[in-house]
Amino acid sequence: MCNSAGLGGGTCSGRGSGEAGWKMSVLEEPRSPPLFKELSAEEEQQPTEIQSLCMSCYRNGVTRLLLTKIPFFKEVIVSSFTCENCDWSNTEIQSAGRIQDQGVRYTLNVRSKQDMNREVVKADSATAKIPELDFEIPAFTQKGALSTIEGLIDRAVSGLEQDQPVRKATDPDVAAQIDEFIAKLGKLKEVETPFTLIIDDPSGNSFIENPNAPQVDEALVVAHYNRNAQQDALLGLQTDDVAEVEPPSENTIEEMRNEVLQFNTNCPECNAPASTNMKLVQIPHFKEVIIMATNCDSCGNRTNEVKSGGATEHLGTKITLRITDPSDMTRDLLKSETCSVIIPELDFELGMAAIGGKFTTLEGLLKDIKDLIVDKNPFTVGDSSTVERTEKLREFGRKLEAIISGEMEAHIILDDPAGNSYLQNVYAPDPDPEMKTEKYERTFDQSEELGLNDMKTEGYQEKEEQPADR
Repeated sequence: MCNSAGLGGGTCSGRGSGEAGWKMSVLEEPRSPPLFKELSAEEEQQPTEIQSLCMSCYRNGVTRLLLTKIPFFKEVIVSSFTCENCDWSNTEIQSAGRIQDQGVRYTLNVRSKQDMNREVVKADSATAKIPELDFEIPAFTQKGALSTIEGLIDRAVSGLEQDQPVRKATDPDVAAQIDEFIAKLGKLKEVETPFTLIIDDPSGNSFIENPNAPQVDEALVVAHYNRNAQQDALLGLQTDDVAEVEPPSENTIEEMRNEVLQFNTNCPECNAPASTNMKLVQIPHFKEVIIMATNCDSCGNRTNEVKSGGATEHLGTKITLRITDPSDMTRDLLKSETCSVIIPELDFELGMAAIGGKFTTLEGLLKDIKDLIVDKNPFTVGDSSTVERTEKLREFGRKLEAIISGEMEAHIILDDPAGNSYLQNVYAPDPDPEMKTEKYERTFDQSEELGLNDMKTEGYQEKEEQPADR
């Protein structure tokens, strides 16, 4: 069983026959300061000064860089250049946020004025669309912003109004058309008729608030997708063709089972350089999985993630457990990144990829859900919070604690269309009277989200060369 706080510096040992146990320990060392510090009026942050070329007089000037973190948003780099020779200066802000593994697309059906108050994080790489008006804000035409849907529309109106005086003097017809379109955008804020807002961000760093959290938002559809080569190039990611890699031999796989591999990465919290440990583990009565654990020496953050060590199953898996005793909290659990978690008694559903892959216990999963929804939710504090929303989430947290302590009976459903999730059967090899496992055929939409519809695995063998006719 793996400890849910993270495996870097912790232990992970298996139960049951045929499972390889392993153990890691990390010596406590003094932590280095994080690269990105949060804005604070109490602590003064010293910028880094670099001599650089002035593009005005072509002599040396000074560039000052400040790596900071906007609370509840993301990391940014503030740069300022000044030249003492010609007095030219320039300032700008750049995003330093981590690009996610997948892009994200939010589709919101705006039906009331309350929807206009939904908070929106729009990254500079995101495209915003309103199909009813054939209106689009292309990527990288606006800086990233933390706003509301009403603020997003106001920002678009301000951009269109900016050059209107010049247009009215030079091209009155175009100016009149833009005025008409601005009036249509203004009417959207009254929500006289429903409209659709789509935010498509290949970096995965944009967000639209669910005011009904932790319940499912029927007006909001969230879809994660794999980026194509053009989107990778737009984000500045490497798009070179990857050299063909030979499949690992049996000896290599056996070495991986007996060794903890380590590679360099960046901390998902503070973006500081960190190391990730990786181990191939056999889960009894299931399959092999890859456990990855990251331990950051700068901010102390620890995370673990689980990837399936095998192929996508032909059928999806739905596991339903009736929680009747506190001992159920000790059941080992594998939640893959494609698995949704449903608790019917709380009218709660956690979509796939929300907390990634986890190899933990049932108690560890419920505590991770509580941390995500209640304790670490940035929209429950500060100016963006409301008393009603905060109390609603706290009540949800109290019900989760009641389930963990055994005071409240409930069902937990793990629905994984890829079939790579697992919940321990404590009666194995006999059937578990409180647990039901179902296999089902994936729908087209589920296969599309997994990227299986366009995947072709046949017909790739090279045809034998035919002798040329003479």
